[in-house]
Amino acid sequence: MAYGYEEFKTDVYRLTDIDLNQYKERQMKRRIETLIQRKKFKGFDDFFKGMKADNALLREFISYLTINVSQFYRNPDQWEKFEKEMVPYLRQKYGDRLRIWSAACSTGDEPYTIAMILAKYIPLTKVEIIATDIDDDVLAFAQTGIYSSKSVSDLPKEYLTKHFTKTDATHYEISDEIKKHIKFQKHNLLKDRFFTGVNMIVCRNVVIYFTDEAKEGVYKRFNQSLTKDGVLFIGSTEQILRANELGFDNMQTFFYKKM
Repeated sequence: MAYGYEEFKTDVYRLTDIDLNQYKERQMKRRIETLIQRKKFKGFDDFFKGMKADNALLREFISYLTINVSQFYRNPDQWEKFEKEMVPYLRQKYGDRLRIWSAACSTGDEPYTIAMILAKYIPLTKVEIIATDIDDDVLAFAQTGIYSSKSVSDLPKEYLTKHFTKTDATHYEISDEIKKHIKFQKHNLLKDRFFTGVNMIVCRNVVIYFTDEAKEGVYKRFNQSLTKDGVLFIGSTEQILRANELGFDNMQTFFYKKM
């Protein structure tokens, strides 16, 4: 029997713990085929053998697979709502001791943005920000805290001036004062145990790549992770269908409250 995408999915799961069955098949298969062609492999079998033999290729595949597109202050209107409406809501509900989870945080732009906004209102010593991703390389990148000019181009000037140092003509490094308050760790949304006692979960532009069944499972577990009246902050292209059945009330666009 010819080695095809089904066999490839099985082998990838054994090798990486990433279950491709939980991603939208047409979309993911097309992305992987594009990578295989770009790397000049003959097909799924040849490419998998290449990954087993070359750890750098395997890491590149995981980064490519997890679709790491990130930028500081992406979708500014969402971050303005977060600051002006959600931060007061969270403080009114829970006080200043907050536990926030940035799920699938990619290169760290998102948790660092959360920290910079919260720092305007709350001493960060009172806040716990957990930032997770499935990709070791992006987590390592995030922990260095050095970003290109393009990555910070949409960031309001007040944050860039206060929390970054220009390291050369095209790069900025975030301050240790912000960096030390983010706890980065590896986490697989489709497999690992979820955190508990979380007041807000920020997970944007990630679950859109999952199957409907996998997506629903993630939302259910997010709901279990949140404290009563906790908030889930999702991406600009996302909407939770049947939110009430999953235990959420739609507060407003992008923000859902645990019922």
